[in-house]
Parts: sequence; structure tokens; C-alpha cells
Amino acid sequence: MSDPQTPPRGFGTRAIRVGQDADPSTGSSVPPIYQSATFVQTEPGKHRGFDYSRSANPTRAALERQLASLENVRFGSAFASGMAAGMAVASLLAQGDHIVAARDLYGGCHRLLTMVLPRWGITTTFVDTTDLAAVRAAITPATKMFWLETPGNPMMTVTDIAAIAALRAPGQLIAVDNTFSSPYGQQPIAHGADLSWHSTTKYISGHDDVVGGVVLCDNAEIAAQIAFHQNAVGAVPGPQDAFLSMRGVKTLALRMRAHEANAHEIASWLARHPEVIDVYYPGLPNHPQHALAKRQMQSFGGMISFRPRGGNLRAARFAQATHLFQLAPSLGGVSSLLCIPSIMTHGTIPLAEKQAIGVTDDLIRLSVGIEDVADLLGDLAAAFAASATS
Repeated sequence: MSDPQTPPRGFGTRAIRVGQDADPSTGSSVPPIYQSATFVQTEPGKHRGFDYSRSANPTRAALERQLASLENVRFGSAFASGMAAGMAVASLLAQGDHIVAARDLYGGCHRLLTMVLPRWGITTTFVDTTDLAAVRAAITPATKMFWLETPGNPMMTVTDIAAIAALRAPGQLIAVDNTFSSPYGQQPIAHGADLSWHSTTKYISGHDDVVGGVVLCDNAEIAAQIAFHQNAVGAVPGPQDAFLSMRGVKTLALRMRAHEANAHEIASWLARHPEVIDVYYPGLPNHPQHALAKRQMQSFGGMISFRPRGGNLRAARFAQATHLFQLAPSLGGVSSLLCIPSIMTHGTIPLAEKQAIGVTDDLIRLSVGIEDVADLLGDLAAAFAASATS
């Protein structure tokens, strides 16, 4: 955290400067990559803060400081992937505990909650978290965590974090997957969440060249439990990955402004397009939770979902007709991507569950990059034209 005598620094300043102190031994303005598995001790059992890189590494520690600062919290633990971070969140639970989870969430999280955690006696009830009555009805005496994702993947539903916080009883935790928004767009802990976690692979790193995750919190006891899991399980990023993530963060504010500007223009264009049935983007005034998104988010982000006219076959043809929007399952990088979630990112979710929330084969998800928006619009227009022919 910042010195109380120092005026608060802006988001962009913190992204560039926190954790990025000059190397004291050489004066290098860029902290070195500590590509070391182990560290020499001064005497048996005494070291300079680092003894083994699974437990702690100076490069990873710098990344953790940097990311914690972006959500104005004290603690961060970095992991080798977003799902490793999600498992660390789940490690706060014990046999017999119950989770109330958002229905609109990443397929990998659904797999974790339904196929992994039940082996340890942890159960989950999925609900529409935009419906507070449904959330309240799902709570049981065993409920220990609310597992939220807002905006949701891929239907872009926005959950009122503060309202969920008002529902919880003592001892119940709120964990928010903040990947779609990034720390620039939303800071869940400021709205009452206990934990905010990310796949840093996405917007945080931002260049589709590194895989990682992070768990952020401001509670020392929770942070200690997450750090224990990090060390005990060992799913940590290597120093090269930590360095690449730190480098990506330095331009996060600039990139997110460009992502949002492009996405807003594309979402508005799609909403007017005669070959589009539905558009899901919280920045559009007709989004069901637009007013909430304006209150809770600083940026609407770069993710859009939509349905073209013509059903499943039209969507499949469209997905193969774009050129700048590359067909791939990830998101959040500078390059624009496109996917059909029902088949790709959410393929392991049972069909009935997907259909219940609208994740059908005609739904297309766009991760809008930072290319020139005129070129992206041209690419989409060409794909509509090409996919119209059978």
C-alpha cells in the first residue's frame, strides 16, 4: 500500500510504478527476472526473504504487489493459470460446505464446481444472481461462499455485488471472477466482495503470450490461507511468465480504454444490424443491467455476445468467415478473437443447462481487440455477407 503521507496515485501510475523499483545493485530501471529455483541462505534456516521459488520469487512478488495495488488491496497471490487461482479460492472451503454460484459463468469454472469439488464433499447450487430472491432461496445453513462472475461469461449478465454482500451471513465469503472486467473496469472488493480473482492470461497480460492467474484480497487471514495453498500446491507462475505479465500491466489502462471504445462502437453497430437478433453488452442502454453496470463498473470492457439471424448454421458460417476476428477460445488480448461458447469455452456444460441460460449454438462471443475499429467493422460486415449464402 502507499505511504499515508503520499497523495494517492492514479491507476495508470500504479500500474507502471508499483513493484517496479529500480534494481538496487545495478540501477536497472526494469527489475531483473530472477530465473533461480533456489536462494543461498546466510546460515542454516536464515535467508534474505527468499529460499525456494515455489514458496516465493522476487519477480513473482513484484507482480503480486503490482496487481494488488490495482484493486487497492494489500494482498495478492499469483498462480500458473486462472483455474489454479480459482482452485485457490475453493481451498478456503471444507467438506460439507455449499456454494451459491452464478449460472452465467466460464465453462472451466462450471467444470471445477461440478466435477472436481464434489469429490471433497463441496456442493454448488447455480442461480441467476441478478435475481436476489433466487439467490436468497438458494442459501442453506451450509452455504459458505457466493461464487460470482460479473459480467458473466458469455451472456454478459451483471451481478450487484453490494446487494449480494447485504444478503450474506457472518462467515460467508464472496468471491468474484473479475476477468471479463479487469481491475481497470471493476474493483469487486470495494463493493463488498472478499476476494477478486482473475485469469491474468486475459486483459491483465493482454498479449496472448502468457498464461497466469491471481487472487486478490484485503483480509490478512484470508490472504494467509491463499498463500499457504499457493506454496503447498505449487501451481505458481515461473519468473518469465511473471515478467511478461508485469510488462503487460503497464499498458492496461491504455488498452482497456481502446478495448471499450472499439467494443461500444461495434456493439452499437450490431444492435442496428438487420441480420442480428440480440446483442449482449453492458454498455448498451437496453442491456437489462445497464444502470447497475454504470454504477459498479468504471469501464464496460471489450466483450460482446450476439446472435445472427439464421440459427446455428449461420453462426458457424459466420465464425469461419472473419479474418481479423480469429476463431479461438481465449479473450482479452490486443488481437480480436471470436468463439461459439456452446461448442468451445462452455462445451463441457450439460446441454440442458446451457440452453436454460441461452448458451446455444447460435450465440457468438467477440473479444474486441484494439485494432482500428473501421477494419474490425469491415471484417464483421464481410462475414455477414459471406455467411448469408448457404
